[in-house]
Amino acid sequence: MSNLNLFDLTGKVALVTGASRGIGESIARTLAHYGAHVIVSSRKIDGCEAVASSIREDGGSAEAFACHIGEMDQIEAAWEHIANTHGKLDILVNNAAANPYFGPVEDTDLNAFQKTVDVNIRGYFFMCARGAQLMKKNGGGAIVNVASVNGVNPGHFQGIYSVTKAAVISMTKSFAMELGQQNVRVNALLPGLTDTKFASALTSNEAIKKQAMAHIPMKRVADPDEMAGTVLYLVSNASSYTTGACINADGGYLTI
Repeated sequence: MSNLNLFDLTGKVALVTGASRGIGESIARTLAHYGAHVIVSSRKIDGCEAVASSIREDGGSAEAFACHIGEMDQIEAAWEHIANTHGKLDILVNNAAANPYFGPVEDTDLNAFQKTVDVNIRGYFFMCARGAQLMKKNGGGAIVNVASVNGVNPGHFQGIYSVTKAAVISMTKSFAMELGQQNVRVNALLPGLTDTKFASALTSNEAIKKQAMAHIPMKRVADPDEMAGTVLYLVSNASSYTTGACINADGGYLTI
């Protein structure tokens, strides 16, 4: 393939979870721009349809499908829909995540613990598993799990969230190791502090934000669009020999 076409996703079917806003929305728009048909997914159909409609208006190909990955029946319904409608999936981006608790780790209540684990570990795991099963039937595919720098260096007052993101990093490597011979590549993106509603507890608090800046060499918060390029690389032929990689997009945070 010509180097000029390394990022061409024409004919590919991609599922992006948590795609109604933030990092997921930017990823969905980028994959569509490079030719993929994107299934825009999150818990609420209205938000998904707004993004999908906008992609179509811009000349891309997209559809909306509601799926709460913290619910196993909804995961199964999503994969049944994809298999019946498209017969294949080439790209899976697990981006939907839960972070309901911000506070001392020892005060984490069971409900917050369970919700975070159900989405960030169980949800990612079975999305990867079902995705791999479908991809293997069609000669392969690419999975990207959106983890976090907190999976390497736990975030203050983000204990259980950090624990689950460490699990996502380990999960990525486990799936990559077992699926390599089936031509299913599995990699992870580790975003740093990004300007999203999801991270608003950090970015909207000037004291916390100032403290964070002291540990980021680039001295700024990322824009969601700055995460999409790494995902494009990981799902395209540009990374055809890359699997099990966990790529930091963190302004240098993990170098300090």
